[in-house]
Amino acid sequence: MSDDSLKKLNRIVAILTHLQSSRVVKAQELADRFDVSLRTIYRDIRTLEDSGVPVVGEAGTGYTIMEGYRLPPVMFTREEAGSFITAEKLMKKLTDENLGNHYESAMFKIKSVMRAADKDWLDNLENSISVHPNRVLFNKDVPNALEIILEAIADKRQVILHYKTQFKEPSERHIEPIGIFHASNFWYFTGYCTLRNDYRQFRTDRILGIKKSDKGFTKTHPTLEELRARETDLPVTKVRIAVDKKLATYMGNTKYEYGFVSQEETDDKVIMTFMTHYLNYGFERWYMMYADQSEVLEPQELKDAVHQLLQKIQDKMQTAQVK
Repeated sequence: MSDDSLKKLNRIVAILTHLQSSRVVKAQELADRFDVSLRTIYRDIRTLEDSGVPVVGEAGTGYTIMEGYRLPPVMFTREEAGSFITAEKLMKKLTDENLGNHYESAMFKIKSVMRAADKDWLDNLENSISVHPNRVLFNKDVPNALEIILEAIADKRQVILHYKTQFKEPSERHIEPIGIFHASNFWYFTGYCTLRNDYRQFRTDRILGIKKSDKGFTKTHPTLEELRARETDLPVTKVRIAVDKKLATYMGNTKYEYGFVSQEETDDKVIMTFMTHYLNYGFERWYMMYADQSEVLEPQELKDAVHQLLQKIQDKMQTAQVK
């Protein structure tokens, strides 16, 4: 068999697996995944049909496989299974307890169909991978938060959320969850708050309690990506700070979380420029970690916020000394 023929066979088998993994698959989605033209995808689909696979084409929608048609279990290569081992480590440490346990259970099923030699190879690999998150991502008293959120998204049902914000008392919210995302080393979910009649983001480690509601969604919502894109339309403020050169090296990636865009070096300083959404929502607190070796160049609003924060710290220390 020629290389081209083998490549085509592998692609057709992969297309069949893809079709079995989703209810409906668009031709463009397949073309993008395999980096081929739509014409090639159409030919591959005809090849599957000619071989007896009951592929059903839905005009303007995509392809699906007739209900009830199943192939024997797919065999994984050890390299594919090896990627699952890495994912399992991440799932156990970077998601909540219940979701991690479900993934672990799925991994046992995957391993059960592997050859003995490949199982040994996976065992060697598994003992050499370790994940150590540097932050608490979930409330240990709510081990199934992500599981409930994901089920509610799929079922289009509200959740009843008991939530604690940074500066307010805990409150109960009825939320229509839309999607989850990981950013700045935390898990968040975005949802429609029926109390505020607006979309809000919630951090999973601040969830004090969560349960599914019997109520369905009250409206059709934008996708998670559409809502995330709206954040770029929020007002931004230009910030410039001068940082000692030695310190700049150790500021790490946290600066990107606050809108870092560029920097330039002088003789003994690094001038950093930010375009930030967070001037009044945490930028001053982040800056305080480096304030003894840096200087705010602009804006005045940030200088005032830092001064007010320092004043609060000083007042608390004086009060504590009097006591």
